[in-house]
Amino acid sequence: MKDSKGKGRQNATTAKPLIPRQGANEPYNSIFQRDWWLDTVAPGQWQSFEVTQGGKIVARMPIVQRRRAGVRLLKMPRLTQTLGPWVATPEGSLPTRLAKEEEWLSELASKIPQFDYFCQNWHYSVQNWLPFLWRGFQSSLSTTYILPDLTDLEAVWRNYRGATRTAVRKAQQAIVVDSGNDADSLYEMTSMSFGQWGRTPPYSREYLTRLVDACYERDAGKVFTAKDEQGNLHAALLLVWDRNTAYYLVSGSAPALRASCAMSLLMHEAICFASGVSRTFDFEGSVVKPIERFVRSFGAEPRPFITLRGYSRKLQIAQGFRDMFRQTAA
Repeated sequence: MKDSKGKGRQNATTAKPLIPRQGANEPYNSIFQRDWWLDTVAPGQWQSFEVTQGGKIVARMPIVQRRRAGVRLLKMPRLTQTLGPWVATPEGSLPTRLAKEEEWLSELASKIPQFDYFCQNWHYSVQNWLPFLWRGFQSSLSTTYILPDLTDLEAVWRNYRGATRTAVRKAQQAIVVDSGNDADSLYEMTSMSFGQWGRTPPYSREYLTRLVDACYERDAGKVFTAKDEQGNLHAALLLVWDRNTAYYLVSGSAPALRASCAMSLLMHEAICFASGVSRTFDFEGSVVKPIERFVRSFGAEPRPFITLRGYSRKLQIAQGFRDMFRQTAA
């Protein structure tokens, strides 16, 4: 990429030839709906509901189920950005296509098992949630950020903020980037990032290692690490991908070493690598203002996505009592 090469040593983060993974007729809209992904993040806890027509799947929706203290939870697994439905594109006029889509989505909604609490983030390509609204679900909008076209890396680089390009060049003078399946370094860095807020990562080292290994074995993910010439670890980042989209899934950095701008360099390297294996780069977005500002600085475009929620009558009553007691106590 022009103007992005510095004097710092770089490693082999070169992309492998594109491996076909996800075709237009496959019932998935992201890597997170793949069977192997769900087997990794929610072993024995998920099932997939399907709508077929003429022997072909026309709609599909995986669900992850858990029980906690007798409460039935249908929630997102850890480190899984989206689930929700995949829907085939019907043929015909626009009214015909919309009618078919609503029919298939309504059938999917009818298949969801009983629950006390339901929550799923949908892929931004699916915006029609009306059949779920008509069944009592609620929705809200969140935002992810994407680079929609990775084919022209020169254009991607030009769209970075000037300060971001400067940060990348600065880090290239002193930081060595490596890539592989170093889940331990990734967990160390994410623990440091959470630690500065007095928190711990919402996943265990074992969980993260299992996910990293599953992705790496399938040529669907790798960990990027940034170290200085003395071997000090500055930052780490996990990238996962299919042929459509590469996802910046999780990262962390050493708070005392952030002046090196290593995270900006890692993100840049991940984007360059992603251009060889995917078409789009998804930053996932964040409601945390500094994180949102950071990912936006790479020239990313916002994409709204739906978060769908549902509550059983039992849970609604329990929440009502809880809110009442809180108001009384206040």
